[in-house]
Amino acid sequence: MEINTDSNKIEEVLTRGVEKIYPSKDLLKTNLKSRKIRIYQGFDPSKPNLHLGNLVGILKLKEFQELGHEVIFLIGDFTGMIGDPTEKLSVRKKLTREEVLENAKSYKEQVGRFLNFSGGNPAKIMFNSYWLDKISFKDLIEITSNFTVQRILERDFFQERIKKEKPIFLHEFLYPVAQAVDSVKMDVDLEIGGSDQTFNMLVGRDLVKTLKNKEKFVLSTKLLIDKEGKKVGKTTGGAVFLNFPPIEMFGAIMAFSDEIIISGFEILTFLPFSQIKKYEKVLKEKKINPKELKKILALEIVKLNYGEEKAKEAEKEFEKVFKEKKLPTEIPGIGIKEKSLNILDLLIKTGLTSSKSEAKRLILQKGVEIDGILKSDWREIIAIKKGMAIKVGKRKFAKLI
Repeated sequence: MEINTDSNKIEEVLTRGVEKIYPSKDLLKTNLKSRKIRIYQGFDPSKPNLHLGNLVGILKLKEFQELGHEVIFLIGDFTGMIGDPTEKLSVRKKLTREEVLENAKSYKEQVGRFLNFSGGNPAKIMFNSYWLDKISFKDLIEITSNFTVQRILERDFFQERIKKEKPIFLHEFLYPVAQAVDSVKMDVDLEIGGSDQTFNMLVGRDLVKTLKNKEKFVLSTKLLIDKEGKKVGKTTGGAVFLNFPPIEMFGAIMAFSDEIIISGFEILTFLPFSQIKKYEKVLKEKKINPKELKKILALEIVKLNYGEEKAKEAEKEFEKVFKEKKLPTEIPGIGIKEKSLNILDLLIKTGLTSSKSEAKRLILQKGVEIDGILKSDWREIIAIKKGMAIKVGKRKFAKLI
């Protein structure tokens, strides 16, 4: 597959949803027009599902693939065991190899909706344990001799930990080094990542320059952040996972704060910039209800994931469930053997909550209904009957069979 050298298309790819490019956008543009380059983004499988925050980078990889460049979707099964300490003021729970591989089991299927793994320019999936598992202690000493302690301590959140007298463990300290090795071993020309990953990516740029005497470009993407400036991601709450059913995904996007709407259009859809600017203008001038724009955003995102037909079905179902306050057309059927259960145990058995503490919190927050009746007592014993409909929060439903 030949590369696309159209200046306007390249400009859009290097502008849309992009925070910054190192060393410069112009130099990267020159390279994109003159040769096929190798690009990657890494995804640590700390959870079994990718989410909308990940989708930002996946869509950027898709754009580069469509330009004819080589794309690598890297699964960080080695680095995922460490856990990226970015922005964490306390140490992350370490995962086993078995846990990260189990989490990554369906990643190819999830990302396959966006990247093409066959044809004339197939994307590649790689695992960084392939090379990181083989690094000896001697190798590690040689690699780390290319960095200073001061350089790694430049990370803002490490400085925060020092101020608050919180520990920085050595394995966390070495995380950027492990990520830097990925760039060297894959011999990449460009790394993509969220703007919160800039430090890690630049450490990789330094190592590539030192060991391979070549330039590695870094492209940081804008983050999906809420009105308080917090990431809408898997660790900060409010995550929208890519394996959500269409109706659940649609409803979750409708629950976004108004501040996310315009950035959501830019980084999570392929709507033309001109259209997004129109939406931004009417929203700013209060000529449209933000909910109407959120519906368009939800429709576009669900369409990217599941196609237009499923997206329109999700929109109709949303109107039925959330506007008309009716039950969904399809509710997962759950078999319960017991004749009666404490409400906390019932919510766990149906899979509507993951723990008793979560179930109790939702009940106290008036977020649980059984057959349309709001439940407020977490001690209540529920008599089990066939066809009983349970609603948790705004988007979770189950029917007993």
